[in-house]
Amino acid sequence: MRILITGGAGFLGSHLADRLLEDGNEIICMDNLFTGSKRNIAHLVQNPNFEFLRHDVIDPFKLEVDQIYNLACPASPVHYQYNAIKTIKTSVMGAINCLGLAKRVNARVFQASTSEVYGDPEVHPQPESYWGSVNPIGIRSCYDEGKRCAETLFFDYHRQNGVDIRIVRIFNTYGPRMSPQDGRVVSNFIVQALRGEDITIFGDGSQTRSFCYYSDLIDGFVRLMEQDKLEGPVNIGNPGEFTMLELAEKVIHLTGTQSRIVYEALPEDDPKQRQPDIELARTELGWEPRVSLDEGLVETIDYFRSYLDS
Repeated sequence: MRILITGGAGFLGSHLADRLLEDGNEIICMDNLFTGSKRNIAHLVQNPNFEFLRHDVIDPFKLEVDQIYNLACPASPVHYQYNAIKTIKTSVMGAINCLGLAKRVNARVFQASTSEVYGDPEVHPQPESYWGSVNPIGIRSCYDEGKRCAETLFFDYHRQNGVDIRIVRIFNTYGPRMSPQDGRVVSNFIVQALRGEDITIFGDGSQTRSFCYYSDLIDGFVRLMEQDKLEGPVNIGNPGEFTMLELAEKVIHLTGTQSRIVYEALPEDDPKQRQPDIELARTELGWEPRVSLDEGLVETIDYFRSYLDS
């Protein structure tokens, strides 16, 4: 198949391109390189089945494709709060442009949504049926509400125009090709540890996250796109729940750093708990994560050690 990946030079987009190329597909990688990087796709540019298109998903585009994976959007607070208006435009107008293309060429279209649609959840763990607890006017709402609106658009295009949609809600994911500057907890802790700096925990360290290794997540994406009975949304994430303090201690142990743990104030609207209910993915897709946090951290630490030395 001929497949468009928006945000294809990003952390997840580039890994998805690897997987889909391995499966024998042709890939068009679209990215404006705001958070994506040519470094992530440098190993693909000589592949005759790979094409890079520098373009902003906010602006209209016309292509002939069989499938679309819409991954275009800054996904870390540092990046999506940098230009909040641009972030919500990317989610909403990007969804409209992808859905419009899918409608024209009769392509199946995938939306990379997020566990942030659940906000600071009052239900734990979070099933897909939970509508969320989101502040619509907070500093994170450009991302949270942008992704919620994108889901609305996907289902309205599906109901009204028969567009063939798939939606995944991504929970915290990590691995090689994360940006050292993205401000996410795994990359922050690892980079601070490797540099021998203090490891910064926001809040008291008791808030939890569930960490999914990138290869497990990408497998969930492809499984959802390759089946015909479920549109989504489907939670894809690792239900193993860890506190921020536990994560910091693991990173200290695995890097062998002498870094100390320091504490700072919790950011506004930062969720206290985050854990996916993955029963739907298990029963309908036969999917569950395989890579443990320790295994994934070792690979990710090796990547960042090489990145920082280069």
